[in-house]
Amino acid sequence: MTYDIADISLADKGKLRIEWAAQSMPVLNQIKERFEKEKPLKGYRLSACLHVTTETANLAKTLKAGGADVVLCASNPLSTQDDVAAALVKDDEIPVFAIKGEDETTYYDHIRAALEHHPHLTMDDGADLVSSLHFIALEKMDGLHPSVKKWAEGLSAAERKELVTNVVGSTEETTTGVIRLRSMAHDKILQFPVIAVNDAMTKHLFDNRYGTGQSTLDGIIRATNRLIAGSTFVVCGYGWCSRGVAMRARGMGANVIVTEVDPLRALEAVMDGYRVMPIADAARMGDFFVTLTGDRDVIRKEHFALMKNGAIVANSGHFNVELDIPGLKELSVAQRKIREYVDEYKLKDGRCIYLLGEGRLINLAAAEGHPSSVMDMSFANQALGAEYMIQHGSELERRVYGVPTDIDQEIARLKLASMDVQIDTLTKEQEAYLNSWESGT
Repeated sequence: MTYDIADISLADKGKLRIEWAAQSMPVLNQIKERFEKEKPLKGYRLSACLHVTTETANLAKTLKAGGADVVLCASNPLSTQDDVAAALVKDDEIPVFAIKGEDETTYYDHIRAALEHHPHLTMDDGADLVSSLHFIALEKMDGLHPSVKKWAEGLSAAERKELVTNVVGSTEETTTGVIRLRSMAHDKILQFPVIAVNDAMTKHLFDNRYGTGQSTLDGIIRATNRLIAGSTFVVCGYGWCSRGVAMRARGMGANVIVTEVDPLRALEAVMDGYRVMPIADAARMGDFFVTLTGDRDVIRKEHFALMKNGAIVANSGHFNVELDIPGLKELSVAQRKIREYVDEYKLKDGRCIYLLGEGRLINLAAAEGHPSSVMDMSFANQALGAEYMIQHGSELERRVYGVPTDIDQEIARLKLASMDVQIDTLTKEQEAYLNSWESGT
């Protein structure tokens, strides 16, 4: 078995951590039990480009239990948990290509390895795997990283085309990836159907809000050991992830400022009790800054120039382009790593700005990512999305689909049952009333 990980000797530690996460993933465990019996993914090769965490490990084990031939690579250079990667390789015989802190070349070497698997199904978190696949198939070699480009140029035209025609479909985990994929669909270059797992109610209402909210604060605190209470905490964006961060920061005693470009979301933030203002104004006030928008250059060079001495800046969006790091470097006269995951940038006037986790996802760079109980629902969507794609992929158009409502509701039902929570059911009269137009009173 070919793989590329940091240290296979870490496997025993990783195995225990994977088991610990599994205890809080009852929905995925139930799916795994069914998959072991029915083998709905048997005969299919699956390449997954995801954060290599304990929760992802349980997803990978579920997919393999379902019969899939699984290969896993990292979707972010700093999000891999090396002991988890080792356990998957040693104990579960799942090829993993992921090393925490890997450089850009290694990152794309690992994506290339996932493509060499010639998958029938792909799973993405940020769409790097699918976009690389499309660059190859569409002969857009200049869009590829050199590590992938060299390999792709060694393939024949027929082999490059086969990479895409072989794919039944894909699933996408996060907002950034869905944005990229919808852009591909809009430009009519998407070559196969994709299920936007991110848009499932059981994903974004829980994973994005409660998972990102808790894990982002966890990452910031682990990296800095600074007090949140009494600070001015600037949250850039007010989507579901940002709502969660703002909620948790306020809950820890911070004075929260929200910046937005969408008037409806900005209005919602005001009604939720936060101060709302442009980033140019907030830059002068903040003690902590977190970006969660899915866009680039949210905090730019001119904003860094306004920040107070000691300002702490982090990103919890998928890519570090949300922060203008080159602009920060231009403003700086010196740089040093003052703590693990904390880089100090000293400006010409002596002020210091602290960048966390190289601008990567702070909840995974400095902490362990989302709690397993919320990833339980997200990865249940991934597993059932893969099964759905195998069953219905040939019937679907080349566009981005939401998770089918019956799957979303079934996951919610299973989660409630695992929590021993009971709910009401409609009577026949209530169902009839809700489906009729004749009765008005």
